[in-house]
Amino acid sequence: MSLQPLWLRLLDIATIQFNRCFLFRSSAQRGHFMVISWLRRLDDSALAICIASFLHRISFPKSKFKTGGVDLSQRLILAAGLLKGDGFVDEDEALCAVEDSRRNIIPGWRIIPALVGPVEFGSFTRNPRTGNEGTVFWRHEATRSTQNRVGLRNPGARAAALFLGKRRSRLPKAFGINIAVSPGVTDINQHERDVVDSLDFFLDAGVHPAWFTLNLSCPNTEDDPQGYQLEAETRKLCSAFVSRLRSRELHIPLWVKLSPSLAPEQYQTLMRVSAESGVKAVVATNTLPQRHPDDSSVIAGAGGGALFEEAVTAARHLHRAKKRNNYKVDLIGCGGILDGETFAEYRSLGVEVAQYWSALVYRGPFAAAIIENELADYDYQYEAVQRESLA
Repeated sequence: MSLQPLWLRLLDIATIQFNRCFLFRSSAQRGHFMVISWLRRLDDSALAICIASFLHRISFPKSKFKTGGVDLSQRLILAAGLLKGDGFVDEDEALCAVEDSRRNIIPGWRIIPALVGPVEFGSFTRNPRTGNEGTVFWRHEATRSTQNRVGLRNPGARAAALFLGKRRSRLPKAFGINIAVSPGVTDINQHERDVVDSLDFFLDAGVHPAWFTLNLSCPNTEDDPQGYQLEAETRKLCSAFVSRLRSRELHIPLWVKLSPSLAPEQYQTLMRVSAESGVKAVVATNTLPQRHPDDSSVIAGAGGGALFEEAVTAARHLHRAKKRNNYKVDLIGCGGILDGETFAEYRSLGVEVAQYWSALVYRGPFAAAIIENELADYDYQYEAVQRESLA
């Protein structure tokens, strides 16, 4: 017996058919920009927002969860990557776009949270980035994977903060802001200034999210800053971030997002540094660096099914370090969560809340609700088997 509402099951089937017959007939790149175009229009539709909010309310099981110092009404958060906005050549150009009341520089900022619930905006870098040129999106349907080398295209933290600040009364109740270290910068002191400046821009604009995430890994750029996941560098950046929040007498928790495929000892060290620096949660993981499908000399970040094993392995190392040392840092899963079964694998490691992205591509805008209901089915069936074994 399935506990999932019939209409959600039918919608899941309809989404698969829609993808097969329409959306997946186009390239992943064309499909992505087509969706972005729809989001720009829907953000301005009061009717669309009302319908999306209603559908969200009836889709999710009524629950309460707390992780990383944040109270949530559902287990799944849309990961950073979709709601990060347009790219610009420089900050002046980005700020001019913000001043244009007709310009929506972060398409989806309103309709997506109304439809899916908690989201993470970003990643935002200190300065705007135009990202990489050419083809930057791919799908691998056999493994339900995605791959991209967008290159952190975004309007920059100052412009993003001002844009969201002007709309703060309409922002969702539960959202995060993801701030990334700047590719191409080699001076750790400059990285510290950049992330603190970015934090200040949002706070000064009156944008106080439920959490901030510091993204220490950006595999879809030409300069993946793996070095900033070393002990001293991670401590410096996290401590500076937490100290700035405390100096402003704000209790917004900091989460940290890490790479897959690090050494077990490195995950142990990063969990310890997080605990000592006041980080409230570690997100495992960002996308997996893999060869570009059309050019083996270029690296692009893979998510979805291709990431699942590596992300779970990272979560396992972090969970062991947390449990062994009783660190007061929560673990948030991210990578290949496409159904209730994959979510259950993370939950066996103490993960109660997770992030998703590729599921949105393969299972549609109600992916989070569908997966949460599948997890409830999984729990029900597991408990039934346990009761039978004890009978």
